[in-house]
Amino acid sequence: MKKIKGYIWPTLLALAVAIGIFIGGKLHFNDSPEKLFSTNSKKDKLNRLIDYIDYEYVDDVDTDSIVDVTVNNILGKLDPHSVYIPKDEMKDVAESMKGDFAGIGVSFYMYRDTITVIRTIKNGPSYISGIKPGDRILMADTDTLYGRRIANDDVVSTLKGKIGTKVNLKVFRKTENKIMDVPVVRDRVPIRSVDAYYMLTKDMGYIKINRFAESTFDEFKDALRKLKLRGAEKLTLDLRDNPGGYLGIAEKLADEFLEDDKLILFTKNKKGRIKKAYATKKGDFENKPVYVLINERSASASEIIAGALQDNDIGTIVGRRSFGKGLVQREMDLGDGSAVRLTVSRYYTPTGRSIQKTYKDGNHDYYKRFMERYTSGELISADSIKVADSLKFVTPKGKVVYGGGGIIPDIFVPIGSNQEEAIESMDDTYQFFARFVFEHLEKDRTMYDDYDRNQFLDEFKVDDILFDNFIQFVLDRKVKLDFYAHEEKIKAYIKANIAEQLFSPNLSAQIKGDFDSMLNKVKALDKARIDQSQIGAVKVKP
Repeated sequence: MKKIKGYIWPTLLALAVAIGIFIGGKLHFNDSPEKLFSTNSKKDKLNRLIDYIDYEYVDDVDTDSIVDVTVNNILGKLDPHSVYIPKDEMKDVAESMKGDFAGIGVSFYMYRDTITVIRTIKNGPSYISGIKPGDRILMADTDTLYGRRIANDDVVSTLKGKIGTKVNLKVFRKTENKIMDVPVVRDRVPIRSVDAYYMLTKDMGYIKINRFAESTFDEFKDALRKLKLRGAEKLTLDLRDNPGGYLGIAEKLADEFLEDDKLILFTKNKKGRIKKAYATKKGDFENKPVYVLINERSASASEIIAGALQDNDIGTIVGRRSFGKGLVQREMDLGDGSAVRLTVSRYYTPTGRSIQKTYKDGNHDYYKRFMERYTSGELISADSIKVADSLKFVTPKGKVVYGGGGIIPDIFVPIGSNQEEAIESMDDTYQFFARFVFEHLEKDRTMYDDYDRNQFLDEFKVDDILFDNFIQFVLDRKVKLDFYAHEEKIKAYIKANIAEQLFSPNLSAQIKGDFDSMLNKVKALDKARIDQSQIGAVKVKP
């Protein structure tokens, strides 16, 4: 069983971040594909070699795998964000970026070798068919889904299908101790890129975005509309841990905050051709206070938005220096179902900054330098951020900003202590809170039947018995932590996970928000009524 110890979390977290940003590299590309195929001696040479191996080599060889290795090796010589997507991964990548797939609309755990429903998507196929949290899905048509270890990917593949097709589920309902046949008609199931939205204060809304997919802008607009109806005149846009996505979607979202004809960014390709993107008349949140949250795992499209607002002296960027990805990829079909996302240009913020980190010493050094942020003190103190005086730029209102390696926030918020970050890891990486809560609810879901959303938020308290049970749950998994020193936060996270499984991610995020140092900083700034035009960038030493 994996251990979470205070002295090893930076290494584990940095490794996870490196992988996450690598995946994020797959997500950031232009909307238009481009095919660049022509005959020349270099391509003929590769084709001829593959043919020789295919037809003349003494043993049978899987030339497809050779081609995959060759393509990856070639791209590895270019930059860290030009990537190859094999045929068998294209469908999942496409669905993630499209923002939906055809399925039955449930989230689930493999609990004791059985698919157990955590929650159904409201008004989705399973919700309409009457499936409830806690139900066990035993069979899908003739496929048995219990009594054997089955990978989550296999379960998802079984439950997916074409829109309008029916799957007959055999379901065991524990609360009624009976097995039922439930027909479900597959439909579109959204893959949400807006994780949560709620009112942070009486007049400030909060929206958390996890990536920039095709559906992201529409999801954002829907959340913003609902928040404005609740009285939102200010906004906190949370882009922490967001690795990026579609460039065009980031431009549309930045347009929401910028006045007409303000420069959002410009790109430059190898031929020196410059393409500029400007704000239009479509923005719905212009001239209103906005805070953008970023951290070391915010990359690509997230940095486009932060840079566009910062360079136009709009809003306040809060957090820690972003990842530093200023390259633009374009997807190109390779003709066999696979594709390559190739870097075709660099992007620059309105003042002319490139925030791309150097990759001249190769991919290994590229990610090694990123991981060094965890040991250099940069995540604890802004004074440890290294910048080059030659990369200094000035915004129209005189704010000094820097290029070369990410967006430096206007207001710096340090990372939490080792123990605080361990609690975060138990929540999002290891899912300890969610699994503990699931097992807690399994014992008796009816104990929460009398709570509605607002009553739960205002009245429910995690008692000491539930807290002690969680401690034992975590100790059984070999985790060492000073639980009682963080009792208030741990109880809040238990409550938040109950809220998510019973009600919604929005309620869960709202409960956790009280223990979020960046959100508390935003609330303090707003309460102090700081004039945003007077906020200078974080002071760093060139």
